[in-house]
Amino acid sequence: MILRSQLKGMTVRDIIISEFPTIGPEDRAAEALSKMRESGFQEVPIVENGNYVGVISYASILRKGSVTPDTKVKNLIRNLPTVSFDTEITKVAEHIVANNCRQLAVLNGKKAVGMVSRSGLTKIAAGIKILRDIKVWEIMTTPVESVKEDAMLDDALDIMRGLDIMTVPVVDSSNTPIGIVGMKEIIDSHWKSDAKSFGDFKKSSKAQITVESVYVSAVKTVDWDERLGSAASIMEEHHFSTLPVVDGKEMVGILTEFDIVELISASRERESLFVQISGLDDEDKFYADAMYADIEAEMTKISKIYKPESLTIHIAKYNEGEKGRKKYSLSGRLFIHGTVIDLKEVGWDLVKVNSDLMKKMSQQVTSMKDSNVSFRKRKK
Repeated sequence: MILRSQLKGMTVRDIIISEFPTIGPEDRAAEALSKMRESGFQEVPIVENGNYVGVISYASILRKGSVTPDTKVKNLIRNLPTVSFDTEITKVAEHIVANNCRQLAVLNGKKAVGMVSRSGLTKIAAGIKILRDIKVWEIMTTPVESVKEDAMLDDALDIMRGLDIMTVPVVDSSNTPIGIVGMKEIIDSHWKSDAKSFGDFKKSSKAQITVESVYVSAVKTVDWDERLGSAASIMEEHHFSTLPVVDGKEMVGILTEFDIVELISASRERESLFVQISGLDDEDKFYADAMYADIEAEMTKISKIYKPESLTIHIAKYNEGEKGRKKYSLSGRLFIHGTVIDLKEVGWDLVKVNSDLMKKMSQQVTSMKDSNVSFRKRKK
């Protein structure tokens, strides 16, 4: 409630980026990628006859292995939400969380007049006291998927595709972070290779390109007990979207701009709980109703203790066991009572894994309540 009051009145006008690249629908994917590399934007607005028609993004390319340098941009359009000058900051954050994107277009009528980004929201976080004082461990993601420097690029790509993320930390044998490899580095290396499509690169890179040859070694880290304001300032100063979190030298988590945006989104006042499930592919959408039923059942129990503010669940699948059997890994994050509950559950049955994850969340909220009751008793 305090965070909501401090964000009240802040709109797109406070974070709009007025200079941004655009691309035409008949242009080639290679030209779009060139503009992404030059500008640092991962979503580039597609404009036809002066009017906005959508965006092309790294994610568009990541999800389609058949993309070639000559693929027309119109075949890679991603229909993201747009915002206006007066859209509230918390609504911008909600759109970014719901669509797992880095930038959104600002429209005036049908024309793109600006962009808003995760970075802009992170800058706001660095200036708001209640956000500055949150400890990094309270919102970091843990455990973390990482790669060694001698791993192949397609190993990093598998993690990105599975978790729907754009960066992966690189660690040494002691689990000390030594760098970051991102989608930008992978695509840059791909277009320099002899592969004719992104899919060809994926198949052929295993014997040719290692993480060591492309990762960014100028990595910054943040201590697990540091305040969020310091971390946000590091991100802003160095234009980093990702910070490995360490205890001593060992990586114990990761903090991203997305985590900060998610926190801002959670403060939005809503009539009902905001629930976002990502990573659910077409062959598993049949299970969505059963998953939502389990979520509703556990959230009903939880709401009798504390009012939940937002819940995000990401689904990743891995080929394990005989005959390429799929194993599911679900990461859930619940914002409730000024606290973040971050849990993970793994198993073979998607509906059961989701049900077990929800039950663990209920148990953790109950434990929170019991801890608070015990504290009040001790105080008396």
